[in-house]
Amino acid sequence: MKFIIKHEIRGRMRIHVMQSGMSFEQADTLQYYLDNLSFVTSVKVRERTADATITYIGRRERLIASLAEFCYEDVHVPEVFLENSGRELNALYWEKLVSRIIMRFGSRWVLPYSFRTAVTTVKALRYVWEGLRCLGKGKIEVPVLDAAAIGVSVLRSDYNTAGSIMFLLGIGEILEEWTHKKSVEDLARSMSLQVEKVWLLKDGKEVLVPVSDIQKEDEVVVHMGNLIPFDGVVTSGEAMVNQASLTGEAVPVRKAVDGYVYAGTVLEEGELTLRVKAGNGSSKFEQIVAMIEESEKLKSSLEGRAEHLADRLVPYTLTGAALTGLISGNVTKAVSVLMVDFSCALKLAMPISVLSAIREASLYHVTVKGGKYLEALAQADTIVFDKTGTLTKAQPTVVDVISFNGQEPDELLRIAACMEEHFPHSMAKAVVEAAREKGLEHEELHSKVEYIVAHGISTTIGNRKAVIGSRHFVFEDEHCFIPDGMQEKFDALPERYSHLYLAIDYVLEAVICIEDPIREEAPMVVSAIREAGIDKVVMMTGDSRRTAGVIADRAGVDEYYAEVLPEEKAKFVEQEKKQGRKVVMIGDGINDSPALSAADVGIAISDGAQLAREIADIMVGPDDLYQIVTLKEISNALMERIHHNYRFIVGFNTSLILLGIVGVLSPTTSALLHNTSTLFISLKSMENLLTEI
Repeated sequence: MKFIIKHEIRGRMRIHVMQSGMSFEQADTLQYYLDNLSFVTSVKVRERTADATITYIGRRERLIASLAEFCYEDVHVPEVFLENSGRELNALYWEKLVSRIIMRFGSRWVLPYSFRTAVTTVKALRYVWEGLRCLGKGKIEVPVLDAAAIGVSVLRSDYNTAGSIMFLLGIGEILEEWTHKKSVEDLARSMSLQVEKVWLLKDGKEVLVPVSDIQKEDEVVVHMGNLIPFDGVVTSGEAMVNQASLTGEAVPVRKAVDGYVYAGTVLEEGELTLRVKAGNGSSKFEQIVAMIEESEKLKSSLEGRAEHLADRLVPYTLTGAALTGLISGNVTKAVSVLMVDFSCALKLAMPISVLSAIREASLYHVTVKGGKYLEALAQADTIVFDKTGTLTKAQPTVVDVISFNGQEPDELLRIAACMEEHFPHSMAKAVVEAAREKGLEHEELHSKVEYIVAHGISTTIGNRKAVIGSRHFVFEDEHCFIPDGMQEKFDALPERYSHLYLAIDYVLEAVICIEDPIREEAPMVVSAIREAGIDKVVMMTGDSRRTAGVIADRAGVDEYYAEVLPEEKAKFVEQEKKQGRKVVMIGDGINDSPALSAADVGIAISDGAQLAREIADIMVGPDDLYQIVTLKEISNALMERIHHNYRFIVGFNTSLILLGIVGVLSPTTSALLHNTSTLFISLKSMENLLTEI
């Protein structure tokens, strides 16, 4: 690619692509290419000017070389990315906005006054009709106020004022619609599928392949706890599928042979094989957009109260205008009152504040699925952490495999990896990764695998039953036993590690020792969370009391609970809520899903189990727990901004009404000051809540 550097400072470069024009698809392709360079931290591509602003780390020569190598034809961009990038939407609304402004001011230079008055009168009829329709429904809301202000101005032959009011209302409608649609699509993109590999059923065996390799009519196996990556028809198996992300249903739906499943729903229990009927992601994206647009998910209760307040104040504004006209006998004063209403600022600034906060959270790689969760987080006083993969490292590692049957440790690790690779848990990933690093290739050794949440895995290898999981699962639930003469070796297992127990035909075969160290930042994060307003920090884990006690002590939590089951985590959350506390739950596994669902705010780690991510209200990255502190600070600052906006809007607009009543302000001046203040408060609401990004 040929380009020139237009401006450059250390770590930031603005370039111009040397081509006659840039299409939306080309801009998206360049955006996708640059976003996926490991050393690039942010990119903004402008198709209108064929410019790109790139922020990066490391040597500039590396970026220049990557740009020089770029070719549109060589970059494979997922279809769902191109379809839903939002670039065309932004261009459409920008053109609408510019066209409206040009038409408004251009017509004043070109069209004669008599023609402009006729056009203004015709346009006014729409607003008057909307006001009459509202009255016909027995409601006195904002359309009535708009109709009264425009209608009175036209009747007084004040066409300039009427035209100005309609122009400003039209601009506000475009900005509100644009902001809403963009926010919905941005949110939907963050919730859309992020599946990279799937299990393809080929010649009777499951093969892990990239999702891009899947074709229509291929058969794909989906295991418990995973997202269903494609629309398709069930060809075998039976399962309970959580469709809440698409339909809002709280209860999982049973799916069996010949049933239809949708991309993006989550398989909670069982296992399914499906024949692919629709591509990855696009159908889910469209359904999520529809769901969000039809629901109140984006709205916090404060937003809802602001809208209701705006509507409730309309009758008082109308009454004030009427009384002003009757008492003073001055229609101009009455119109000055009508020029001012609380609805524009309240209905625009409040949602913009919330949507801006959601956008700001995304700058820290945090996905928030609705404004009400930020409000709940600001009010939260209790936070519950899962241990494994949350307070501890996101990538635990296998440090030893201790054999209890005389077999080589590598062979035992190979068997364990074969069983564990089907299920999304940080401990399972550690086993699979350890086998991969040792080059331990394996065919599928076992028959159908059953995953027991928070316990382990059960399957059959040949004609022998094999289980792997926690001590409780292997020895108490499955009644396995330690081989003769091995008790002393078993008792000497190193206590500083977490343990996975592998047994075949009820005899312990191996213990896999996994190092799951606490995150370095965990103690400081717990302290910072307290300073941000959380007064109770709890850790809950299914791990042993010994391991849990060590981690809890180092992290500095107030309470900890060990060897707990998923339902016990959820029960604890419900008990806290009954005591009047606002609870935040943070986890990454399938076993955390009930508690994530029960909490006022469920936060999932983004590389955790897909079921947890789907159920959670917020997702944070796996690399830095400080994101939780930042999120709490954003939510606190958002509530402060909303309350400040509320006080400013009510105070300023009340002042304008009073000044209009006493005749200090003319209708035009009142309208100008009112709309200027609305624009000002809306622009201020779009600013970042935190000072540094």
